[in-house]
Amino acid sequence: MSVKKSILLPGLDKQFEFLQKNLTAKVESALVIGSSSEKPAELIAKNFSCSVNLIVQDYESLLNSRLILVDSEKVKISLMDFEITDFDAGSFDLIYAQASISITNRNKIIKEIKRLLKPEGYLCVGEIVSLEKKAPTFMKDIFDSSDLLPLFVDELEEYFAKRDFQILTQQDLTNTLKEYYSKSFSLLKEIKENLTEQEKSFYKKLLNKVNHESNAYLKLGGNRFIGFIALLLQKGK
Repeated sequence: MSVKKSILLPGLDKQFEFLQKNLTAKVESALVIGSSSEKPAELIAKNFSCSVNLIVQDYESLLNSRLILVDSEKVKISLMDFEITDFDAGSFDLIYAQASISITNRNKIIKEIKRLLKPEGYLCVGEIVSLEKKAPTFMKDIFDSSDLLPLFVDELEEYFAKRDFQILTQQDLTNTLKEYYSKSFSLLKEIKENLTEQEKSFYKKLLNKVNHESNAYLKLGGNRFIGFIALLLQKGK
């Protein structure tokens, strides 16, 4: 099944297509982590015929998700800290995160993900990665301003292996980033033109984040240092 181009996250629709192609196990319950993940949550609910919980970390994202999914009956949206959720241990067959956990508190989030997954449950994660062991200063500044802590691409397997995850398969989706940042930059420009000064002030942090990341990737040579890898992992027994 071809997925309409509609997911505006690093990896675009390719991460969900990767999941759909490679996960054949039955899924009864799934958790989707991260803002702007409404479409992946809907697609997982539809294509795997399962119940889905979507969690976001801030009130603005919660309101936005509820507005987008107002007619959805299979996706439940909640405001939660990614590293300390309200779910019971072993609640989910599948957890899906698209560019939402490559951040400074990743270790604690992964620990919580492991707690939430059933034995031999699946994690489909899209990781923003560093293509160089030592990124230049301007890229470190971008990472810091966006609260990103990318893993070095060659260390992904070791990182997850140490946490009792087996990489079943992976796909390099770095080629989606140019389109993602181009679309984000265009959308940002369109949104800013229609915001009041008060709204611009309210969204200042988010607007600056998108602007800095897009500008770094498209104009400052960030494409040489940032990659994106989709992985399908399985938790140990």
